[in-house]
Amino acid sequence: MIVSWNVNGLRSVIRKPGFWELIKGNHDLILLQEIKIDSVPIELNSSGYTAYVNSAKRKGYSGVLTLSKPKPLRVLKGIGRSKFDSEGRVLTLEFESLFVVNAYFVNAQRGLVRLEDKLEFDDLMLDYLERLRKVKPVVVCGDFNVAHTEIDIARPKDNVRNAGFTPEEREWMTRLLERGYVDTFRMFVKEGGHYTWWSYRFRAREKNIGWRIDYCIVSHELKDKVVSSRILNTIAGSDHVPVALELSA
Repeated sequence: MIVSWNVNGLRSVIRKPGFWELIKGNHDLILLQEIKIDSVPIELNSSGYTAYVNSAKRKGYSGVLTLSKPKPLRVLKGIGRSKFDSEGRVLTLEFESLFVVNAYFVNAQRGLVRLEDKLEFDDLMLDYLERLRKVKPVVVCGDFNVAHTEIDIARPKDNVRNAGFTPEEREWMTRLLERGYVDTFRMFVKEGGHYTWWSYRFRAREKNIGWRIDYCIVSHELKDKVVSSRILNTIAGSDHVPVALELSA
């Protein structure tokens, strides 16, 4: 079982019950994004996992951390472009039969001030995944910072030119899937109304005015091994909720 969660600050979420509920679950890997720290908290030393970190150079910003019970063959940081690797966005663990990529995609931000960066990062990520895939199948989970279709967002018409729902970002997601990658959640759930992120404003979570921007994606070779793909929406502690993927052996 693989679980992925944008915790929006690990030091904050680690003090909340939802985090330890996750840690005590029967998971093989836990992929965390936006950890905003550069070292592993001592509380995790006795968690039963080994922690691997890729932090941002900028203090208190971005960063990803993967907790793994199985020992990886290799650990790879970044995608080979310093502009984004300095932001600590990608961490890859290689295992015998697959790669597991923990990814925190660029946010295009209010006013789309980083839309060009987002699209550049997206294209580099696709190239990176394709390079890995030539070696063995790939799982990539994380905060993609895009709601792919209208059923992945509560108010599509109000957000057409907002970060995370621009035509350009959505087109890239379509292209990713057309290249032979599978949005595993949509293998099981076809309707809308299921989200992974809500604004802290206007009681958005209470009203379920959300976005589905956190994904577990697999390369097509793994599709038949997907047992389940779920949103763990009972776990609190962040403005995101975790997503979970189960693969057969």
